[in-house]
Amino acid sequence: MIQLPDSYQEYLDGKDEKFVQTIRPILMQSAADKLHGVRVIYNPGSTGHQAHLDETLPYGTIMEDID
Repeated sequence: MIQLPDSYQEYLDGKDEKFVQTIRPILMQSAADKLHGVRVIYNPGSTGHQAHLDETLPYGTIMEDID
Protein backbone atom coordinates (compact mmCIF):
# COMPACT_ATOMS: atom_id res chain seq x y z
CA MET A 1 0.00 0.00 0.00
CA ILE A 2 1.21 3.48 -0.84
CA GLN A 3 2.05 5.65 2.16
CA LEU A 4 1.47 9.40 1.92
CA PRO A 5 4.39 11.54 3.07
CA ASP A 6 3.90 13.43 6.32
CA SER A 7 3.53 16.73 4.46
CA TYR A 8 0.53 15.40 2.51
CA GLN A 9 -1.08 13.86 5.58
CA GLU A 10 -0.64 17.09 7.54
CA TYR A 11 -2.23 19.02 4.66
CA LEU A 12 -5.29 16.75 4.77
CA ASP A 13 -5.72 16.93 8.54
CA GLY A 14 -8.86 18.84 9.43
CA LYS A 15 -10.04 19.20 5.83
CA ASP A 16 -13.62 18.47 4.75
CA GLU A 17 -14.18 14.84 3.68
CA LYS A 18 -15.42 15.85 0.21
CA PHE A 19 -12.26 17.88 -0.33
CA VAL A 20 -10.08 14.99 0.84
CA GLN A 21 -11.83 12.56 -1.51
CA THR A 22 -11.34 14.99 -4.40
CA ILE A 23 -7.58 15.36 -4.06
CA ARG A 24 -6.50 12.08 -2.43
CA PRO A 25 -6.15 10.20 -5.79
CA ILE A 26 -3.62 12.77 -7.01
CA LEU A 27 -1.74 12.70 -3.71
CA MET A 28 -1.60 8.90 -3.99
CA GLN A 29 -0.31 9.16 -7.56
CA SER A 30 2.38 11.59 -6.44
CA ALA A 31 3.34 9.30 -3.56
CA ALA A 32 3.53 6.32 -5.92
CA ASP A 33 5.99 7.88 -8.37
CA LYS A 34 7.78 10.21 -5.89
CA LEU A 35 8.70 12.58 -8.74
CA HIS A 36 6.45 15.65 -8.50
CA GLY A 37 4.45 17.72 -6.07
CA VAL A 38 0.76 18.56 -6.28
CA ARG A 39 -1.00 21.79 -7.20
CA VAL A 40 -4.49 22.23 -5.73
CA ILE A 41 -6.57 24.72 -7.67
CA TYR A 42 -9.74 26.38 -6.43
CA ASN A 43 -12.17 27.48 -9.12
CA PRO A 44 -14.92 29.41 -7.32
CA GLY A 45 -17.11 29.72 -10.42
CA SER A 46 -17.60 26.09 -11.32
CA THR A 47 -15.91 22.89 -10.23
CA GLY A 48 -14.60 23.83 -6.81
CA HIS A 49 -11.27 22.15 -6.11
CA GLN A 50 -9.10 20.25 -8.55
CA ALA A 51 -5.64 18.79 -8.10
CA HIS A 52 -2.94 17.73 -10.52
CA LEU A 53 0.69 16.69 -10.49
CA ASP A 54 2.98 19.65 -11.04
CA GLU A 55 6.45 18.89 -12.36
CA THR A 56 7.67 22.31 -11.21
CA LEU A 57 7.10 21.31 -7.57
CA PRO A 58 9.34 18.87 -5.73
CA TYR A 59 7.82 15.68 -4.38
CA GLY A 60 6.12 16.20 -1.03
CA THR A 61 5.10 19.79 -1.80
CA ILE A 62 1.51 20.99 -2.12
CA MET A 63 0.80 24.41 -3.59
CA GLU A 64 -2.65 26.01 -3.50
CA ASP A 65 -3.73 28.28 -6.33
CA ILE A 66 -6.88 30.07 -7.52
CA ASP A 67 -8.04 29.74 -11.09
